[in-house]
Formats: sequence, structure tokens, C-alpha cells
Amino acid sequence: MSILRRASQIARGAKSDAPADPLLAALQAALDPDRVKIDDAHRSLLGKDASVFEGGNAGPICYPSTTAEVAEIVTIAAQFDRAVVPRGAGTGLAGGAIPLGAPVVVAVTKMNRILEIDEANGVAWVEPGVVNLDLTRHLTPLGYHFAPDPSSQQVCTIGGNVANNSGGPHCLAYGVTNAHILAIEVVTPAGDIVMLGGIDPEPSGYDLRGVFVGSEGTLGIATKVAVKLTKNRPAVRTLLLSFSSVRDAANTVSGVIAAGIVPAAMEVMDQAITQAVENYVGAGYPRDAAAVLLAEVDGPADGIDIDANRIREIGLANHATEVRLATDDAERTLLWKGRKTAFGAVAQIAPNYYLHDTVVPRSQLADVLDKIYAIADAHDLLIMNVFHAGDGNLHPLIVFDGREDGVLDRVHAAGAEIIEASLAAGGVLSGEHGIGVEKQGYMELLFSEIDLDHQNRLRRAFDPVCRANPGKVLPSGHSCADIQQLRSVPAGLWG
Repeated sequence: MSILRRASQIARGAKSDAPADPLLAALQAALDPDRVKIDDAHRSLLGKDASVFEGGNAGPICYPSTTAEVAEIVTIAAQFDRAVVPRGAGTGLAGGAIPLGAPVVVAVTKMNRILEIDEANGVAWVEPGVVNLDLTRHLTPLGYHFAPDPSSQQVCTIGGNVANNSGGPHCLAYGVTNAHILAIEVVTPAGDIVMLGGIDPEPSGYDLRGVFVGSEGTLGIATKVAVKLTKNRPAVRTLLLSFSSVRDAANTVSGVIAAGIVPAAMEVMDQAITQAVENYVGAGYPRDAAAVLLAEVDGPADGIDIDANRIREIGLANHATEVRLATDDAERTLLWKGRKTAFGAVAQIAPNYYLHDTVVPRSQLADVLDKIYAIADAHDLLIMNVFHAGDGNLHPLIVFDGREDGVLDRVHAAGAEIIEASLAAGGVLSGEHGIGVEKQGYMELLFSEIDLDHQNRLRRAFDPVCRANPGKVLPSGHSCADIQQLRSVPAGLWG
């Protein structure tokens, strides 16, 4: 029996007081009713992500467990001329997972299996709902890990990492997600199942895998991912440097890179966030430092001892008030726990935060940070800075109480000025959080109209009718930014 025929029977057999929705019936026929959610609680929860952006409106929420089921969902959505939005853990901060226009939401959290560990080829095949840290924990006893380590790695998924080309503290040496993905099985917006890339050293054809990574769900839905296995480091040295100014910490970062040293990670936190972290975790951070730099080198012990000592010397030359070397794995783990829980630590200060994600040249770090603090003062806001200093990826953290009248207007105004200051310094819009809805309006400041037109053409090559995660990335005026928001949605259940 075909899915649509079964759906017709379900629709005819529905209670008389239930809405007769053939789309819903078709989806329930494909997945079974218990994996298609339509209640207000689910739709409200999945109408948001971890960003400050509102306005999401989820249609039916589907929980597939196989690639074939994802393809069926997408095919049914196309038959009913409805958009589709993929969803992982919802930890994104740019509004990329917010459903616009009541689309079908494809939540891949049940697709959470580690399918194969192929040590001979240095690859693991995983489903998109696998949690980042769970993958590393599974690999660690084998002597490997998954290198991208976003601050949300305890909850974020591999599919979300692929969608946003996520980074993390250790991307300075190891690279962002794109450097660690060999192949991706994808369900296209037409419902076809294709493999992009491959585990061969030189896959043939265009690098469509590279195009897909970072596409934020606008080119299709990843259903299986081949990730590189990164060998665990033979030795690690972690340093904590304290400074009396954020500028001195930023200048130290520039000095380390200028000296030809490429640490595994270099993270800076200012005094406000350091104090919040110390209250929250008790990691041993100095409360009186204006800024701290967490620097880590890894590799053969003899070589990294030389690098660690050189970083110490560069820090002292830039007025470091203290340099501390973690004495063992327990101390190192605690220092990193403090950094990774920084965003959660702000809850003791205010209930809401808005985390930015621009990138500036390292030589401009100190000047842009000064401007960010000035922007905060001008809008009467508290901004804390915690960021991937090694690659210039800024994460200004605007902390606020959303119940305060007018505060969101000030928050968004400050956010806009931070973006403009970063671009004026020669920076770019995002390092790892993506464009989503947050930075759509600024794409024209970074890209020419010709650039944007070609991005739109690329998107339409995958998705000619713009059904995949509509209303994201491209700014208004481009067909794939506008077409789905203009398409009507049936009144009643999804209105």
C-alpha cells in the first residue's frame, strides 16, 4: 500500500473533531503517529533554538530513525509544497534552526548511532544525531578523538557541527569541522539520497562535500557522516597566563603566532567572565586578573616543553602578572571545564545572554575589544568577552534580563554595532555559529551583489524551489530568502 493511500485512510478515519490535514496523515503513515508530534508543547519547544531570536512556527515535527524515513518525509513535504527544516540539539546561536512559515521539522535526534569505526582508514561513520562529546568518549579508549570541540560539545550533535562548520578552542591547530569530514550521505530537497565526498584519498568530481559543510540546512539533510579519527596527543602542556589588561592578553596571542608557534588552543577570558566561571566551577582562575589566557600545546614532550616555555616568555614580555603550568591532567581538565562552562556560568548574573561570533584579524584584536567595551557602555549593557583568540574569533557575551522593558532593543542595537566594528576592522560575519537569521541583513556589507547572486544560484542548484530551511543565510531580495515566506500555509492547525 502506498504512503499516500494509507494516509488517505488515516485521514478518513480521523475523529470528526480533529483537523483533516492530509499532510499530517501522510507523515503519520510514513513514520507511525507516535513519531509525528503536533502538540503545542513540542511545536513551541522546537520553534526556538538557543539564540535570542523569536518568531519560529513549527509545523509537524517528525522523528525519523533511518535515512529512508528522512527521504520519505522530504518527499511527502514536496508533494504538499511544504518546506523542511532539519533539527539537531537546537544549540545554535544564530537562529539557523528556527522554523519559519510552519515547515515540516525533521528532528534527527533519534538517528544517534555510531555505525562503524574504521581504524585502517582513520574514519568513523556516524549518524547526525550523535552528540559530539559522546563520539570522543567512544573513541578515546581506541586512542582517538573527534577534533572539533565547541563549547556546547556535551550536547551539540555531529549533524549540527556539519551544518554550521563548527570550531571550538582547539580549531586553531586542528581546523574547523570541514577539515574533519570525509563524506556525507545527504537527502536532497527533492528526496533523493546521495553521497557527497568519499573516504578515498582523492574523491573524483567537484568537492560538493565542502560545499555542504556549513550550509546550515539549506542544501539538504545529512543522514550519515564519515568523520576523521584524530590521534590522541602523546603529551600536553596547558598554561594559564594572567594579565592586568585585556590588551596585554591580546598582544600576547599575536606575539605567539608571530613567533611561529601554533598552539593547539589559545583562549582569552576577561575579568567579569573569569569571576563568574570561578564562582561556578572553582577551576582555580585568578579573580583579580583583568584577563586570563589559556594556552595549550600538544605533541612530543620535548618539543612542547620548548613551545610552552616560549609562550611563557612572550607572555612575560607582554606584562603577564603570573604564568602557571597545569601540573597534571586533573588540573588541566578543571581549567578547561571552566572555559567550556563559561556561558552557563553567566546565569548567576542575569537570566539571558546574547553571544556574538565575528572574526577579526589578530592584529586588530585589542582595538576591536576596546570598541566592544565602548559599545556596551553606550547602550548601558554588561558585555563579557571570552573568545578563541588564536584565530581572532570573538565571542562578546551580552548579559541581560529579558524581562526589562526595552532591553532587547538595546541588545540588538549593540550587536549590530559589534558586527559593524568587526567588519570595519577587516573581519567577517561568523567564525562558527553561522549566519542563520542573525546576520542575514549584514551579508550585503561583506559580499557584493554578484557574490550573493552566485550563492543564490548554488543554493538553487541543490534546491530549485527553495524548500530547504527557507528564510536563512541569504538576505532579503534573493529568491531563496523570500519565496517560502511568501508561500501560503493552510489555515487552522499550522496557522
